[in-house]
Amino acid sequence: MHHRYDVLVVGAGGAGLMAALYAAKGNVSVAVVSKLYPTRSHTGAAQGGIGAALGNVAEDHWEWHMFDTIKGGDYLTDQDAAEIFAKDIIEAVYELEHMGLPFSRTPEGKIAQRKFGGHTREFGKAAVERSCYAKDRTGHMILQTLYQQNVKAGTTFFNEYQVLDLIIEDGVCRGIVAYDIATGELHTFHAKAVILASGGYGRAFKITSNALTLTGDLMSIYYRKGLPLEDMEFYQFHPTGIAKLGILITEGVRGEGGILRNESGERFMERYAPTIKDLAPRDMVSRAIISEIREGRGVGPDKDAIFLDVTHLPREAVEQKLAEITDLSRTYLGIDPVKQLVPIQPTAHYAMGGIPTTLDGECIATDDGQLITGLYAAGEVACVSLHGANRLGTNSLGDLIVFGRRAGVAAAKFARDAVLADMPVNPAAMASDMIASLKTGQGRENAARIRKELQETMMANVGIFRNGPDMAKQVEIIKELKDRYRNVSVSDTGTRYNSELMETVEVGFLLDCAEAMTASALNRTESRGAHDREDYTERDDANWLKHTMAYRDMRGNGNVNIGYKPVVLGKFEPKPRVY
Repeated sequence: MHHRYDVLVVGAGGAGLMAALYAAKGNVSVAVVSKLYPTRSHTGAAQGGIGAALGNVAEDHWEWHMFDTIKGGDYLTDQDAAEIFAKDIIEAVYELEHMGLPFSRTPEGKIAQRKFGGHTREFGKAAVERSCYAKDRTGHMILQTLYQQNVKAGTTFFNEYQVLDLIIEDGVCRGIVAYDIATGELHTFHAKAVILASGGYGRAFKITSNALTLTGDLMSIYYRKGLPLEDMEFYQFHPTGIAKLGILITEGVRGEGGILRNESGERFMERYAPTIKDLAPRDMVSRAIISEIREGRGVGPDKDAIFLDVTHLPREAVEQKLAEITDLSRTYLGIDPVKQLVPIQPTAHYAMGGIPTTLDGECIATDDGQLITGLYAAGEVACVSLHGANRLGTNSLGDLIVFGRRAGVAAAKFARDAVLADMPVNPAAMASDMIASLKTGQGRENAARIRKELQETMMANVGIFRNGPDMAKQVEIIKELKDRYRNVSVSDTGTRYNSELMETVEVGFLLDCAEAMTASALNRTESRGAHDREDYTERDDANWLKHTMAYRDMRGNGNVNIGYKPVVLGKFEPKPRVY
């Protein structure tokens, strides 16, 4: 099957739907290809809110938000991206409100706002109410609202299609190849502009808040073509996942007054971040939790968790403002957070790195900024370097809206003037060969076993605390796993809804993302943001105030070539990161 559109969006989460909506407003034909039904996309799991300096509850200014974003990113954030973001997100939140998003309200009827980790007033003096929320279902409401708006705008959807290849020739993106999960047919999509919005790769880790579908598909496909992935060493662990399960408990719980306590009941964050305590940035809180556990102050049967305490909050606040978290705790733990402490532990949550882009979402192909014509990216798959070395809570949803919109506008503008580039002969050849080899191969390796070993070793060797020997060992483990993956085959050779086949393809994508991440982390000999090395404990601005660009070695030896891109500085000079 062959399809033609002016603008093609891969992924139907918040970034993809925002990009598609704004491309459609540009009077071009738009289609969205997604391996999920849009309202099941992982944006729906985002609970806490969207940070924007509306000032509805307390005085706030976009400059304060910009500063918090840069400081939270440990000064690896590109400051031009942070400025655009902090300004544009204010208008974008009001735009969502006008689209019909049912925000929670203040008594005066304004959009309600609450405190969130790392968000401060007056450049760090105290916590500020900046997160705009819809109870603890903000991401779900964004998906529903944007999907309805896309239906209204006439966007075409191809749901349950797994993308297998990007068609790039002579530096020009010409479309994609996708596998129809329902029928087993390959489809080619020919487009003037393609926007990648396919999310992250949290399933590379054993304990993660990420859905099963977040396997870094388009990051891997981009990387396989010899193109760079930026800042892959920076991966955020959210401090509060349900113990053992990794299911997210929103930072909004601490924004409403929740407290982290160790075995003795101590509010230990007072020792790690005296000013904003439990509302410190996520990387700092995650490290504090692991430190408490390491030093013998953990809770639970294995002493590998910490308590989250909301028992001092009014029942109404817990039941109403944190309804989903209350339900999750009761369902999965048999614990009523109104009366009992909830055991939590850090969970792999968010990739700060990804496909490097300009401020308009154009995909960058080299260290010196050359572009892939007609290719854009937004959301977690992309790295405009808004988040630097550590993303602040709420800035992911803001990123989706602001940079998804910019990518959609830019792609539509490009498509209106562009001529549809010719497709190569037999554009689906690579994807067809991949599927055929998995179905007909005689290899005895099992993809599920490889995935399990990858997840366990990544958690152990490239987790919250890192060191050179462990990461060097992980480099070799990944090489071995990739060698074994070449001997993988599937037992199910059917065509309709072949989940074994799709999961096997996804394991290959995860291995690529883990390879780029581990090599980048081993190469960066400092501690910054979410990248914390026990053998290089200090931030080193003299040598490492720069972005990593990781390229696959195309000679097939399993090595990664590292390049660099300068950080865009501005009004906020790097300073010690104290909260």
